Amino acid sequence: MAPRLSFSQYFLIVLTVVVAVCVNQRPPELSSKLKEWRKSGRYFNYRGNAVFYRDDQGSSKHQDSVVLCIHGFPTSSIDWSKIWPKLKEKFGRVIAVDMLGLGFSDKPTEHAYTVMDQADLLEDLLDHLSVRNVHILTHDLGDTVAQEMLARYEDRMDDKEEDGVLGIVTLCLSNGGIFPETNYPRLTQKLLVLPWFGPFLARFMNYYLFSRSFSSIFDVATQPTTEELQDFWAVVAHKEGHLVVAKILDYMEQRRKNRERWVKVLNTTSVPVHLIYGSSDPVNPPQMLQRYREIVPRGTFTRHQGVGHYPHWEDPVGFANSYLDFVSLYKA
Repeated sequence: MAPRLSFSQYFLIVLTVVVAVCVNQRPPELSSKLKEWRKSGRYFNYRGNAVFYRDDQGSSKHQDSVVLCIHGFPTSSIDWSKIWPKLKEKFGRVIAVDMLGLGFSDKPTEHAYTVMDQADLLEDLLDHLSVRNVHILTHDLGDTVAQEMLARYEDRMDDKEEDGVLGIVTLCLSNGGIFPETNYPRLTQKLLVLPWFGPFLARFMNYYLFSRSFSSIFDVATQPTTEELQDFWAVVAHKEGHLVVAKILDYMEQRRKNRERWVKVLNTTSVPVHLIYGSSDPVNPPQMLQRYREIVPRGTFTRHQGVGHYPHWEDPVGFANSYLDFVSLYKA
């Protein structure tokens, strides 16, 4: 007769199998849509790392008008694909980049991921592309990076460093944690930022866990399809990106530490600021919009009902119309 196993032995066996499956899971295949997006882009060398970006010529008669699209966490520049054609109609150039550690860009495991570093990356890229004036369109983590870029712009203008300064024509934010006190991360994010446990948990990330957590931040009526979820996960897991998500998430703590700088600039800047807000966002609930109206009284906003954390994906037509209505008021 075979010896009976204790509960602890059963548990250890099951845990071993789970660890083996998760650690050795094969990266998902890129869909034809993702391959086409990547094929349409290029790579920029940022401090020894390959950074993916797209720089498309638009059909606008104003060829000197440029928009920079900055995506959120944990996704990539593909987030802008649904409104890309509309942006190309409006602007002379449309630029989107995968921030370091995300999308098709390199994802070094020993890198110290900071908002400041991502802002450096974007400024270096725009300088490389000879962009001198830019409209900035952002989402989520991209909002925070843009706040730092805006603060730098105002610092340079205060110091009379007008020659060679990157000019920010307009800034449009969307569903980001621009106010730490009104931002409510998901449980997965809270666990991933725990010391020691976060990196361990990241190794167990898989499509099932990702899709359940990710779907929860969309409105019930605008849920992503299975194919879309698979694409989102494929981009996250590309180059083993799930192993660095815990490090990237430190931006939540950086928001708290730099709140005065990043929130103050929204109130004091001379740059026109607009917010497109999906009102069904559990990460940034309606009190976020109320705080925006209090702290950024000169800022404008558009509220989209029945839309969650990804308004540009859930309602691309409405989002594009709201953005183009705003930006049409200002010349490049």
